[in-house]
Amino acid sequence: MKIAVSAAGTDKEAQVDPRFGRAHSFMIYDSDSGEWQSVENSPNLNAVQGAGIQTAEMLARRGVEAVLTGHCGPKAFRVLNAAGIKVYTGSTGTVSQALAAYNDGRLEAASGPDVEGHWQ
Repeated sequence: MKIAVSAAGTDKEAQVDPRFGRAHSFMIYDSDSGEWQSVENSPNLNAVQGAGIQTAEMLARRGVEAVLTGHCGPKAFRVLNAAGIKVYTGSTGTVSQALAAYNDGRLEAASGPDVEGHWQ
């Protein structure tokens, strides 16, 4: 299973980026292989609009099944939900701490977006 964590940096000790669509990057953890991959989100950092949608589509193309992030807006949530990707908002700390919280069952899947569109 591939789990993406919005990150303010490019390694598992980076802080969780609270923004989904405009996150600096994503750390993708493959629970089958135990490997991490850093994926830049630079095309969406300064997008005028559609950052959340484009980011969600990029993660879906990479086979991600769960997203851990601080916040997720309505358009991104709809795309993630349509792709069958579970969203876990409220993640904090480092990327590795967020993954540990997920693995320990301390995060609950979101039933909808937790911020309005264009949240920065």
